Amino acid sequence: MAVNNELHAAEVSEALNEVKFSGFHLRTIITAGMGFFTSAYDLAVIGTAIALFAGPWMAKMYGAHPTAHQKIEFAFLIGLIGSISLFATFLGALFFGAIADKFGRKRIYGIEAALMAIGAVGSAFAGGPIAMLIWRTVMGFGIGGDYPLSAVIMSEYANRENRGKMVGMVFSGQALGFLAGPVIALTMLAAGVSHELTWRILLGLGAIPAAAVIILRRTMPESPRWMARAKGQGKEAAAGLVAYSEGAAVAATSDRANVIKEPLSKYFPTLIGTAGCWFLLDYVYYGNTVCMPQIINQVAPHATILTSTAWNVLIFGIFAVAGYVAAFMTCDKLGRKFIQILGFAMMAVTFGLIGLVPQLSTMVVPFILVFGISYFFTEFGPNVTTFILAAELYPVNLRTTGHGISAGLGKFGAFLGVFLFPVIGATLGFRGSLLLSAGLAVLGVIVTVIFVKEPAGKSLEEAGRESDWEPAQKVITRDAMQTPVGASA
Repeated sequence: MAVNNELHAAEVSEALNEVKFSGFHLRTIITAGMGFFTSAYDLAVIGTAIALFAGPWMAKMYGAHPTAHQKIEFAFLIGLIGSISLFATFLGALFFGAIADKFGRKRIYGIEAALMAIGAVGSAFAGGPIAMLIWRTVMGFGIGGDYPLSAVIMSEYANRENRGKMVGMVFSGQALGFLAGPVIALTMLAAGVSHELTWRILLGLGAIPAAAVIILRRTMPESPRWMARAKGQGKEAAAGLVAYSEGAAVAATSDRANVIKEPLSKYFPTLIGTAGCWFLLDYVYYGNTVCMPQIINQVAPHATILTSTAWNVLIFGIFAVAGYVAAFMTCDKLGRKFIQILGFAMMAVTFGLIGLVPQLSTMVVPFILVFGISYFFTEFGPNVTTFILAAELYPVNLRTTGHGISAGLGKFGAFLGVFLFPVIGATLGFRGSLLLSAGLAVLGVIVTVIFVKEPAGKSLEEAGRESDWEPAQKVITRDAMQTPVGASA
């Protein structure tokens, strides 16, 4: 195997911190990013599916003239169908995050993708609300596992210079997933495909990208950082790194004398920052995204499903996708914290405008413009940065645990946002619900300022405050690979 002649840091983590962007980085981005494409598609498409199957299922269950009590009961079921996968995501993130720090990333990676594929196929063949709830729960549990595993695997292979961009690119697979669902629905509805066949195909298609990456994920090597710094297996880590990077990153082969065992209590303030901001963001974001058809219906009550889906594509395709790109292209230069504060602040401004100016919630074009700007700054802001920060601010022995707790609480917020959206809308009104979102965005600014530390430009070990970390003082070439660290070359 060819090994380049550049100087390399002597320790596995330092080799990864300093290596230039290479082919193994791109493979990791694609392998991890496909999971976020799938999870976003699966979570977002249920809103359109519900709009298509709710009416027929209600008639099947209660007949043509349901009572007021039956309508309330069915509304509860529909709200649960729309949100149950988010609650399962909360549980899956906590579970997979904890076990991946204990048993390693490789042993777990791919299992969560299999759960997503199984849940998607089951949802497509669901014959009623109970079956749909079961399969969406299975899917959500797998999605929850994908958050800490994909984020941390990418951060642990990333270099210091481009780490934010690489992890952000993985997460930006979400943009394509959120966009793909409405585009596919729009295409089938415009082609005259029946509503029932449309929603079943929509839900079932989520199995394809999930199944496609299972083999890729199961054949990835164990994270070299985790092996070297959490398990003390430096020789195996160095060998695996050379093989996976095809010689782009080379490290010394001597085992570490100790392993990292940072206590979780040391990171409680960090958890408030990463988990608190993610909870606030997802409450607002998923409530608005999954319930987009209902929101558009508030602004244009006479719009058809085809029209509201087209507006959904317009808002997300123009504003949100641009926000994702702006975030991962600039977060290493501007810093994650700055972008997160800016994003939360602009979300508060745009939601506040819609809530306070009545005309913005009754005229389609002004609403789409302002609501679209809110989407741009959600992506060029906390939706991307919360994902990146939680993969950087914890030590190697707690990294998937910290990310799992943060992502899990975020998805619990998303569950509440989607499940309570109809209730809050009925209580506060459409504009009142957006004013509540504005207030939560202001709280996001406050939590970010107080509890979030900036990791841009730092090594992953420095950002995670690993107590033993000091940058390597000695570099080696391939001709000195067997020289122990600190010895004379």
